Amino acid sequence: MSAYVIAEVSVTDPKPYEEYRRLVPATLEKYGGRFLVRGGAVETREGGWAPARLVVLEFASMAQARAWYDSPEYQQALAIRLQTANSKLIFMEGV
Repeated sequence: MSAYVIAEVSVTDPKPYEEYRRLVPATLEKYGGRFLVRGGAVETREGGWAPARLVVLEFASMAQARAWYDSPEYQQALAIRLQTANSKLIFMEGV
């Protein structure tokens, strides 16, 4: 069953955040992940939720998504994101 990583990201320090954006694609590729959504316009229709930036990643399974997030390759990028952005992130199985 496919799994998705869904993140709401509010970048607080854009210049160093660019390094995060540069590092992530190679980490995704190694673990079979791909971007479905990476930024773009957001139009709120219900509930007042107005995220600044949304990212949706797809993996073949929840195990692959977890392996990517916990991987040594992603940890370097994650440290940068945690210093340069405020984020909310969930893992979700697809149906």
